[in-house]
Order: sequence, then C-alpha cells, then structure tokens
Amino acid sequence: MDDLALLVDLHREGARQGPGGDAETRLAIALSGLRSGRNLKIADIGCGTGASARILARDLDATVAAVDFLPEFLAELDAAAVREGLGDRIETLEASMDALPFDDASLDAIWSEGAIYNMGFAAGIRAWRRFLKPGGVLAVSELTWLTRERPDELTAHWMQEYPQVDVASAKIALLEENGYTPAGYFALPRTCWLDNYYRPIQARFGRFLARHAHSDAAAAIVAAEEAEIALYERNAAFVSYGFYVARKTGD
Repeated sequence: MDDLALLVDLHREGARQGPGGDAETRLAIALSGLRSGRNLKIADIGCGTGASARILARDLDATVAAVDFLPEFLAELDAAAVREGLGDRIETLEASMDALPFDDASLDAIWSEGAIYNMGFAAGIRAWRRFLKPGGVLAVSELTWLTRERPDELTAHWMQEYPQVDVASAKIALLEENGYTPAGYFALPRTCWLDNYYRPIQARFGRFLARHAHSDAAAAIVAAEEAEIALYERNAAFVSYGFYVARKTGD
C-alpha cells in the first residue's frame, strides 16, 4: 500500500480531514449572508468526508455539490448523507479541484475548508471565480500566520510544506486584487486543531498501525503526524487556519 492509500486509510474515519469545527462553519455562513438566499447551489471543494457539506445542506435552502478526488472519502459522505436524511441535497462528485465540472456563473457559493492549499490560495481563488454568479460567495479556510514574527522551527516547517502561508492581510489583499470584496475573516481557535482534528487522529493510531501490521510505512506516517502535532502544540500562538469570506465583484 502506497503512502497516499495509507493516509486515506488513516483519515477516512475522521469527521474532519483538517482543522475546523461545526461552529466555525456556521460562523462563516453567518458572515456570508447565505441564510437569506433560496434554492442555492453550492460547491464544497475538497470536501473530504463532508462535515461542512452536511452543515451547508442542513442549514441552508441549498443543494450541495461535494467535490473530492478521493472516492473513499466520498463514499463516507454518501453514507452519512443518507443516514442524516440529506441524500437528496448532497451530490458527490469525484473530480480534481483544478478541473471542476461546473458552468461559468452557475454557483451561488464556493466553500472549501482546509483544502485550497492543494492548488495554492492565489491559483484557487483565480480559477474558481468564474464559476460564481455575480455577487456569489467564496468561503475558504487557509493556513495563516497569526503574527509577523514567529519561531524559526515553525517558519522552516511551513515554508517547506506550504510556501504560500502568509498573514491575513496578505491573503485579503489577494482577494481584493482578484475580483472579490472581503466580507469577513476570523482565525480558527485551538480547539479546531486539537479537539476536532489532532486528538481524534491520535486516537486512531493504534488501530491504524494494527491494520497495517506495524509496517515501516505506516509507522513513518504516524511519526510524521506526531511531529506535526507537537510542532503545533509548541507554536499554537503563531499559526492557524484563517477563514476568509468574500463576494465576487464585477461581471
């Protein structure tokens, strides 16, 4: 089993595949103004197992196209949507976020929690803009520095893993430069990292290693996850995900 398959196996049981929370999804909905809309069409890009997609479908008068390139995650979402009575409101689509199957100006909102980094923030907001209706909402969470200065170990790690990490003001400027009007911003609290993401992963490590006979590859993945968790715990004051809500302007 290759590393991607192992990572999928570790994360597919998770409610979330990155930092986030139901309350934070709902706060972004409140900032977006979407609650006043009717018959909304929303795309959740990089949806994973669908925590945010299910909230969008449940809380809004909306149909949600939930997009991910990993069929294992989409299967988990399909099953959860049926269990929760949302099967008629969520359509899962196996697709790459850089080749989305939507018509221009067809979406009321594009949602993406902790996933746009796969394209890069700048590339993603540029590529996705054309799918939004005039005034349509873009809501994304993105790795963000909370301070101008930070420990060297943290900077070195994230500049290697994701060189587009930056402060919120720089991300907001990119939105403004690329045809969006910012509508709201907030940083995810530590509970979104620790209680909602890292602690559940740690609770799955034992079962994961047992399924894979404590192979070197599985053990290496656990070690890398533990190192990232420890790095975050030492440096939580300096980095988080920022949640950016904006509206398409022009056109």
